[in-house]
Amino acid sequence: MTTLAIALATVFAVLALLHVHWAAGGRSGWRAVIPEVGGRPAFVPGTGVTLVVAALLAACSGLVVVAAGLVATPVPGRWIERALLALALVLTVRAIGDFRLVGFTKRVRGTRFARLDDRFFSPLCLLLAAGVAAVALLRG
Repeated sequence: MTTLAIALATVFAVLALLHVHWAAGGRSGWRAVIPEVGGRPAFVPGTGVTLVVAALLAACSGLVVVAAGLVATPVPGRWIERALLALALVLTVRAIGDFRLVGFTKRVRGTRFARLDDRFFSPLCLLLAAGVAAVALLRG
């Protein structure tokens, strides 16, 4: 379980750092991760929102590390397990999608984002969900 937890925590941490990079003004790859409608970004996230996402991703990394017992915490184990299962659910829902712009069920196809979402983003969410659920179940 330790190897799985470290791998998951690393992925979440890298994603968090990428969001910090974008919030700080970095532009590498940011257009590829925003859904498009009619050739235009469906939304343009501001600095604050991007930093909130970065903080949430960093918290996910920390949660997995704590769950694996790599860092001690006074938080009861059942809360950690529930948080892990909630995270796995959120990641699964993201992979499934919103039936419009993101996930396996998206209707908007043929854009750069849609292709990357099908090949990488949604499968990654599903793999992360499975990994997080495994960490939760292996704790007990």
